[in-house]
Amino acid sequence: MTTDILEMRGITKTFPGVKALANVNLSVARGEVHAICGENGAGKSTLMKVLSGVYPHGTYNGDIVFENETVEFKDLTDSEAKGIVIIHQELALSPYLSIAENIFLNNELRGRGGLIDWNKTNFEASKLLARVGLRENPTTKIMDIGVGKQQLVEIAKALSKEVKLLILDEPTAALNDEDSDHLLNLILHLKGQGITSIIISHKLNEIKKVADSVTVIRDGKTIETIAKTDVTEDRIIKDMVGRDLEHRYPDHTPHIGEELLRVEDWTAHHPQDTSRVVVDKVNLNVRAGEIVGIAGLMGAGRTEFAMSLFGQSYGSKISGRVFLRGKEIRTRTVAEAIEHGIAYATEDRKTYGLNLIEDIKRNISMASLKKLEKYGLVHDNEEYKVANEYRTSMNIKAPNVLVKTGKLSGGNQQKVVLSKWIYSDPDVLILDEPTRGIDVGAKYEIYSIINRLAAQGKGIIVISSELPELLGISDRVYALSEGRITGELPVAEATPESMLKLMTMEKPR
Repeated sequence: MTTDILEMRGITKTFPGVKALANVNLSVARGEVHAICGENGAGKSTLMKVLSGVYPHGTYNGDIVFENETVEFKDLTDSEAKGIVIIHQELALSPYLSIAENIFLNNELRGRGGLIDWNKTNFEASKLLARVGLRENPTTKIMDIGVGKQQLVEIAKALSKEVKLLILDEPTAALNDEDSDHLLNLILHLKGQGITSIIISHKLNEIKKVADSVTVIRDGKTIETIAKTDVTEDRIIKDMVGRDLEHRYPDHTPHIGEELLRVEDWTAHHPQDTSRVVVDKVNLNVRAGEIVGIAGLMGAGRTEFAMSLFGQSYGSKISGRVFLRGKEIRTRTVAEAIEHGIAYATEDRKTYGLNLIEDIKRNISMASLKKLEKYGLVHDNEEYKVANEYRTSMNIKAPNVLVKTGKLSGGNQQKVVLSKWIYSDPDVLILDEPTRGIDVGAKYEIYSIINRLAAQGKGIIVISSELPELLGISDRVYALSEGRITGELPVAEATPESMLKLMTMEKPR
């Protein structure tokens, strides 16, 4: 009898023209938290979809042994019946149903006559919510709670199915630090109750906190499994990218010129509650060739500032002045902002940055169709040529530009977003969380692209929740707290401690 709850042996999975997994082996000990690391496109999620029956038996080669029994799952229902539950990065909850309804969806608690027993449903849901530490009424609709709480509902749903092996795919990708800590502590708490977990994550600090062992996958192959005592970030990174990354951030020698953008007294009110000020008299400037960071805790107003500046796409009551090369401009619409040379790459690339059902070619051209017009129509050959040039220069990993962007990894999707805005030839490029959900190798490529743009004389504003990232790539950093700029430091003088002090500075009452 093995102490492993799970063994995956020689798993090979092929899609048309692509071998996603090549003889992958994975062993997970009973009661442990096992992390799986790898760059985007390495095969991590594919392996978990094989395990959970999303890719059914017969569509892959190899064996799965769960609790000393060889299993052949034909769908999710099969794997869940054995106690294997997967929580995908894109949460599978219905926003219009209540928490309790979501927890017991397709697993309803019925009473006499086969009707749903709502009293029992809400009572049992309350007990499950208590187990995951979520203080919400079970009748609350999913649409009325935040992403962090929705993640806990997914785990409560898994617990309702008597889960033995819980698989979490990038569970903290969209969470703030507080929600992430709560979730990681919950995983450790469940471990204490005998539940085994597999966690896929790019966040190496989180892996070090919770994982008992780490398996690294690269290019669809198992590289190694590392025990907790031997886990280091450098070792994981080397395994993931196949080389040492001595420097997390590429060398950057700034050549800073004239002032490009200046914003004065920029104020934006909440779109639903106009009495609430979310951006409060912000003043900042960006010079040619300069990378300016904006640091702030969740809710500080960073994204609200960027969106309100970019064509007033956030807020219903906005005031302030914008100057480009010393001349006042208006940015009342997105089209006006683009025309004046301001571009904004959103933090939510899948919802607002890309059309996932369109191909790479159309996504790259969509913000600059006028440049491709001929006799009032888009010149198809020129559009293809431009997109192909960006596919090559930005190292977008796709066989051609006709691939749908929804099929690309996160890092390659982000390169398409950047290509779209670079092709619009902006003077100022605002990048909101440009490396969120991207692996370390792809991050380095994004940083190199940012440096290249700055070297061309562009003004770059980078918004990031990761302080080390801002301090690693910026020339100057602003701190934002409660919608106000609370400080500004050259990166040579900025430290995590000094920035955090500014980021937590309260507004005078």
